[in-house]
Amino acid sequence: MDLGFSGEVADFYHQYRRGYPPPVIDAVVQAFELTTDDIAVDLGCGTGQLTLPLAGRVRAVAGVDPEPDMLLRARLAAAELNVTNVSWLIGSDTDIPALGRLLGRQAVGTVTIGQALHWMNREELFQALVPLLRPGGGVAVVTNGTPIWLQDSAWSQALRRWLEQWLDAKTSATCGSDEASQRGYSDSLAAAGYAVSTAAIDYDAELTIDQIIGAVYSALPAGQLPPHSQRPRVAEQIYLALHPYEPFTEHVRVSIVTGRIQQGSAARGGVA
Repeated sequence: MDLGFSGEVADFYHQYRRGYPPPVIDAVVQAFELTTDDIAVDLGCGTGQLTLPLAGRVRAVAGVDPEPDMLLRARLAAAELNVTNVSWLIGSDTDIPALGRLLGRQAVGTVTIGQALHWMNREELFQALVPLLRPGGGVAVVTNGTPIWLQDSAWSQALRRWLEQWLDAKTSATCGSDEASQRGYSDSLAAAGYAVSTAAIDYDAELTIDQIIGAVYSALPAGQLPPHSQRPRVAEQIYLALHPYEPFTEHVRVSIVTGRIQQGSAARGGVA
């Protein structure tokens, strides 16, 4: 499955996508009572924004993503931070049964999915994950805020207008941050037998124009990135559209939907 996150896009993704503040990692750890004896899986891990901080709280993490370039950049980031307990695996939600066979009888404390579930078949995925999880473990769907061009601020609305004119297309995809998607995640987890809880962590961040441009490029398919020769002009156009609305402050809500396996509900003896 080619989602377009290759080549330079992986570098933009690593540099300009939001990270996860420590309270988000704390919430995941507390939800499943994770310890340094646990292993975790970060599905749709991208360049490791969620994988790497989680790795500091558990024994080991498997970062799984279908895009080799994203995993290559994640591996470099791990080396830069001297994180040595992450295994980077090419795969997607449809590869969960194979991952289960790889893990054998080693149960998983949590499977995290950060801003990636909208690419997946969640109903089939949540069912497939049950045999991997230890009792008390579960799934954490972590939605890392609304895209910067869909926020309520004047600068965000100006960015959306510019993008829609530039792309000649609507920019309405919420990446799962809308209320309907969040309710759908909760309902699908409940239907698969998980005990569901929700939490939210809010914070404000001030962005530079370079960060905004980088975030835009991180969301484009590799084939739609403007040529290097055109990028100064694109940057100038974005700045001219947005600068009347400085400072570029965004209000970020990280939404966390957790589904916990009840005692006795997880697969007995690991994955067949």
